[in-house]
Amino acid sequence: MINVLVADDELPAVEELAFLLRRDERIGTIHRAVSGAEALRTIDAESVDAVFLDIHMPAVSGLDIARAISHSTRPPAVVFVTADEDCALEAFELAAVDYLLKPVRTERLTRSVSRICELMKDRSKVPEMITVDQGGTTRMIRRDDVSYVQAQGDYARLHTAEASYLIRVPLSDLEQQWADAGFIRIHRSYLMSLNHVGHMKLAAARPSVTVAGAELPISRRHLPSVRDKLQATRIRPQG
Repeated sequence: MINVLVADDELPAVEELAFLLRRDERIGTIHRAVSGAEALRTIDAESVDAVFLDIHMPAVSGLDIARAISHSTRPPAVVFVTADEDCALEAFELAAVDYLLKPVRTERLTRSVSRICELMKDRSKVPEMITVDQGGTTRMIRRDDVSYVQAQGDYARLHTAEASYLIRVPLSDLEQQWADAGFIRIHRSYLMSLNHVGHMKLAAARPSVTVAGAELPISRRHLPSVRDKLQATRIRPQG
């Protein structure tokens, strides 16, 4: 069970997030704090595995709390919760496990809890972060959130559940750099993540794979290597 702390200077926000967390059977004790100072006292006094911190709290902000606990021998996992993305870059520089936007959706919160569980199993498992530009704003996304990548000239478009992002890296370079992270080439225009595969049709006249709800083509050239990867990862294709 994971013991957590929810900190926000608005009590209704604390109670709402606590309510959502309580519905997850992996969550144990839920501590509450309505100020940064109270959050630090709770972390010092209680056994806390993870903290859900509102960034914009007066006096002691969520970022201040993250900096303070980062010097601990075994700091709790940090998830930032905020209504905007202005501090996303700084948040991930502080090794945040996740960054949730308000209003928090249940399925997105469930994913954060899963990431906390992964981190608790292996403390050396630090997520790979990618710097992207969205509408003139620099932000960071987790590589394991990327379901597939689409070639666009000398650029590549990263597709996640929330949005897509254009980065100035050729698909061929990402194919080499991300091979160890479970990304495989399935077409001259696509890389896919094995962790996001829905189902595959490999025996059809036009082989394809469904990744995060998108049906992507598999070229004849890449079909043998895709079959081999599926067998190695025990993903069962459809006929």
